[in-house]
Amino acid sequence: MTSPFKNQSFTISHADSGTFKGAGLRPFFEYRDLGIKDATKGTHGAHVIRAVPGAKSPGAWHSHDLDFQMVYVTQGWVVFEYEGPEDEEGGEHILRAGSCVLQPPGIKHREVRHSDDMELIEVISPADFPTTDEDAP
Repeated sequence: MTSPFKNQSFTISHADSGTFKGAGLRPFFEYRDLGIKDATKGTHGAHVIRAVPGAKSPGAWHSHDLDFQMVYVTQGWVVFEYEGPEDEEGGEHILRAGSCVLQPPGIKHREVRHSDDMELIEVISPADFPTTDEDAP
């Protein structure tokens, strides 16, 4: 049977049945897929990311080739640094529970440090995208 919804299928993800996996972009984080990639045939993705307690970030500069990336912190805190002058939102930013950031496509950034209890939601498009290591701006 064909789905009546344009290029998407209905999906629900519950925290009590979700599992975190360490096989993600960064080894100091664990990822829980929210089912959006499969439901949108890869046009979008969403996952919960949480810190691995005691694991530290190497603070490596990088960029992503994607169309959309939004991060919403649900617990703890994380420090990101972005390219560009501070008066244009570049520099370090401390994101706490309730903070949200829209990272423009291709912006050079790095995760500097985070609390052991840090947890955030990331929404991206497309679901799979290349990441490039970058020199510090």
